[in-house]
Amino acid sequence: MPASHTQLHCRLRGFTLLELLIVIVIIGMLAAYVGPKYFTQLGKSERTMAKAQIAGLEKALDTFRLDVGRYPTTEEGLAALVNKPGTVTQWNGPYLKKEVPLDPWGHPYQYQSPGANSEIELRSYGKDGQPGGTGDNADISS
Repeated sequence: MPASHTQLHCRLRGFTLLELLIVIVIIGMLAAYVGPKYFTQLGKSERTMAKAQIAGLEKALDTFRLDVGRYPTTEEGLAALVNKPGTVTQWNGPYLKKEVPLDPWGHPYQYQSPGANSEIELRSYGKDGQPGGTGDNADISS
């Protein structure tokens, strides 16, 4: 027996407003649960990237030291890894494939030679770009 026009119209009607609201609430609950975990991981990955970049810069600085016999001065800075300082004769760089990178938050790395506790000190001031801080704003150093 063929379905009447009214029965067919009821089947094709679509979702009710209540059904749509329930779906929106479920999606909101999932976003509230997953969102903070995602953004926490994002902050951790930026800190991990900063540590990896610092390690790479330290290797380039060590190669500079092997060639030149010393680390770049604080005044020469990390730029000495890509551009020959005027007073250096044994420079075999560039020691980086590209320009000196910025930290993951877009701030320049801080370089000091001699450092407070070692021959060199290399650090990122974290997300806020200011010394000190906690969490994502904490300093990351070599």
